[in-house]
Amino acid sequence: MLGKLAHVEKVLGVTNSASAAARSRLAASWRRSADKHGLDPAENRGPERIDSTHLRERQEVLETFMTVSAPRLDSLFSLVGQSGCAVLLTDDDGVVLDQRVAEADAPVFESWGLCIGADWSEEREGTNGIGTCLTEQRRVIIHRDEHFYARNTAMSCIDAPIYGPEGQIVAALDVSSARADQTEAFNRLIAAQVCQTARAIEEANFRAAYDRTRIIVAESDDAEAATLLAVDAHDLIVGATREARRVFGLAMTGALTPRPAADILGREDGPTGFEKAEHAAVVRALARSDGNVSQAARQLGIGRATLYRRMKRLGLE
Repeated sequence: MLGKLAHVEKVLGVTNSASAAARSRLAASWRRSADKHGLDPAENRGPERIDSTHLRERQEVLETFMTVSAPRLDSLFSLVGQSGCAVLLTDDDGVVLDQRVAEADAPVFESWGLCIGADWSEEREGTNGIGTCLTEQRRVIIHRDEHFYARNTAMSCIDAPIYGPEGQIVAALDVSSARADQTEAFNRLIAAQVCQTARAIEEANFRAAYDRTRIIVAESDDAEAATLLAVDAHDLIVGATREARRVFGLAMTGALTPRPAADILGREDGPTGFEKAEHAAVVRALARSDGNVSQAARQLGIGRATLYRRMKRLGLE
């Protein structure tokens, strides 16, 4: 590992290079830290911490998310905790909301600022696992000298983003190590567990958000991503995870406009029974026409007045 002065000189050399940022994601992050956020790699202050009132407010906003995350954080910590690692969960601003750490290691992580309430955004801490993961919205490993601040070069951080039910990024899952002998190969092994846990949290949170729907697990070329669709009683897709949105060409963020599952999945799986089938057919036609009754009637091959009568009989007024 480089000495602190040598690290500072290296970071400044890279950030002053006109071409380094184009060749390396790490260099691009260092340059963001210096140019965009105005940070100095020699700065020795610790991470900022929010007060208990604002911390509690952030935790309450993500109450359901934290509830479904807790047992999965426990499982991850049971795998990595004995090797000098801590498990941290942040919100989308990089503020640590929950943590798992061995009692013997707690003082070290506390001294580094890796604790509940600390702000590890890239804006505040420069290149680091949590902040860079959230900024670039991708899995990252920031190993020792890859950190922006010289004071952070004793740690290794492995992170994965977690997306919410509407495709937006809601958190980062972090495993940080206090071991001086932590190797890059070991980091890659931990990264696989971090990604698996992040996916499990994302899936559990999505299912909790759409607990009154049928959940379809779809296929994706990314085995480490959660690919789920939520289908309501009318056979309309009303929700999709981030990866499902990408796979099926849906809006990447925000509430989805309901669409018939058959239109998205390419097959007809309508309900049985004439009345249920008629009900579903009318709902689908209305969905396809964005609620325009005249257009829906034309799709169904009936008159507008006839469709209104059927809607009334089916309880779709």
